[in-house]
Amino acid sequence: MFVGAVFFPLLGACISGFLGRWIGDRAAQWSAVVCMALAAACGLAAFWEVALQGRPESVVLFRFLDVGDLEVAWALRYDTLSAVMVGMVTVISALIHLYSVGYMAHDETPGRFFAYLSLFTFMMLMLVTADNLVQLFFGWEGVGLASYLLIGYWYERESANAAAMKAFIVNRVGDLFFMLGMALTFYTFGSLEFAQIFAAAASHAQTSFMGVPALELIGLLLFLGACGKSAQLGLHTWLPDAMEGPTPVSALIHAATMVTAGVFLMARMSPLMEHAPVALSVVVVVGASTAFFAATVGCVQNDIKRIIAYSTCSQLGYMFVAAGLGLYQAAIFHLFTHAFFKALLFLGAGSVIHAMSDEQDIRRMGGLWRKIPLTYAVMWVGSLALAGVPIFAGYYSKDAILEGAIAAHSTVGLFAFVCLATAAFLTAFYSWRLLFLTFHGAPRAAPEVMAHVHESPAVMLLPLVVLAAGATVTGFLFMPYFLGDLQQGFWNGALFNLPEKGMMEALHHAPAWVPTLAKALAAGGIALAFVMYVALPSLPARLAAAVPGLYRFLLHKWYFDELYDRLFVRPLRRLAVLFWQVGDVRLIDGLPNGAAAIAAGMGRGAARLQSGRVASYAFAMIVGLTLFLTLLLLGR
Repeated sequence: MFVGAVFFPLLGACISGFLGRWIGDRAAQWSAVVCMALAAACGLAAFWEVALQGRPESVVLFRFLDVGDLEVAWALRYDTLSAVMVGMVTVISALIHLYSVGYMAHDETPGRFFAYLSLFTFMMLMLVTADNLVQLFFGWEGVGLASYLLIGYWYERESANAAAMKAFIVNRVGDLFFMLGMALTFYTFGSLEFAQIFAAAASHAQTSFMGVPALELIGLLLFLGACGKSAQLGLHTWLPDAMEGPTPVSALIHAATMVTAGVFLMARMSPLMEHAPVALSVVVVVGASTAFFAATVGCVQNDIKRIIAYSTCSQLGYMFVAAGLGLYQAAIFHLFTHAFFKALLFLGAGSVIHAMSDEQDIRRMGGLWRKIPLTYAVMWVGSLALAGVPIFAGYYSKDAILEGAIAAHSTVGLFAFVCLATAAFLTAFYSWRLLFLTFHGAPRAAPEVMAHVHESPAVMLLPLVVLAAGATVTGFLFMPYFLGDLQQGFWNGALFNLPEKGMMEALHHAPAWVPTLAKALAAGGIALAFVMYVALPSLPARLAAAVPGLYRFLLHKWYFDELYDRLFVRPLRRLAVLFWQVGDVRLIDGLPNGAAAIAAGMGRGAARLQSGRVASYAFAMIVGLTLFLTLLLLGR
């Protein structure tokens, strides 16, 4: 069961990738789907066994490294945190695999696509079941590689290649900090095994490295690594461009795999992070700033997938705020509920794109709700969950984070609350902006496009229905386990909270006005979207004309891409050209090639002297003898 949950996706990847040509595209697709379904069954069984029955397990596969003081086993760690992640990842991935059968039906290389998709899932599962930082880093780099392959899956498109490279390079920046954090962890603890690190964390609270508390520095380095994977402010620029990949890829990246890795890392390292208060404060500030930034940008985007992508960036900010406050349980709860409604929104957007003949601009849609009613209904469910409307999943997890920010009674907590509350209002606004522009009003697409709009096939609609059910019920069903009365037995020590901070107790005594405000913000955002895009559809254009600078600022995503282009891309390109033209062409190639050319010229000159005529040789000897005698006489 424990091994199968992790390795069935690898089996599916191998069958699809290596045997796809021989067994055919159809068999390659369904072999990956079946393997993923088996993994989901194992993942759910592991969740029941470990999390709900309270029986954690560790499965040692083999000894991986044994060099000096560094000993690393390749093991599958199944505590409640891992079991929650494995269950969520396998179920969401299985539904996305099934959806992809319909969405990629006309693709030319489905075997390659499903191999990449299953490999992506396997790498994420290796990450969340890691028993040490080395194994976690293997999965960490693995999801980076798989995302590169999937974002650039349509490699004949220049934009897809550029987006894949951008994601890969930005993540390498974060990974550098992760590796430094690993190195400092080994230097401090003498081990990379979680059990040894966590047991000794409290005793190293006063340990310094170069005059800086070692645990603070480790926490900051690991968080910077997490910023790359989870697209936090500064290392977020790859995330919207990742929409160049097929829509199922976007759903898998944003809901269950890559971007959740950073949040998982913070939760996994909670026994260490709890002793690094400065690092946790940085996590709160960056997470809150990211939530606010992404929400503002999402309000003006026009690509249906990019709007949802920025909502992911914003919701990840919520998760990091919870982790920074020490509410790791709330962070993972929001990660868990978010997986269902974010996968639903992306796959729903894919259904719209499929119906609209690959059109993604919501300004060219409108009037679709009668033609694709089931897609319309599930998009409503996903948007209600994202906005935090009561009953739906996002309401429970998002409100817990807002309550935690107030309950922290700190400056960073207040800053986080203001940013998150503003983001909650904007999230509701841009979610309904998307719904109104996509499904309501007069059709804005060409008549020939509207004539072919139709609902997606059953193989795509079934995952949407299942995800809609998850986005509806997972909040109130699992609230008692993640954050309520059953949480202590549920988590069973998988997450660590310093007792003296008392954040979990404070969460349950948060002011009653916080949930009321959250509901009011969601209702206000929805109402504003209705006024602007249904009641007064000319208002957005008038507002954009009234404040053109602000509109351009948000449309250009706060000019982060332009800033990075000016600071890093152009100087590095000029440096690369200099190395090429001067270093490579003139020095590396020029000096050896120049010396060789001189030697060759001298050789050709000497060869011309060898004419083979005796008279020429005699004449040369006479000339030489004459010169010799002349010099001899002059010397006297």
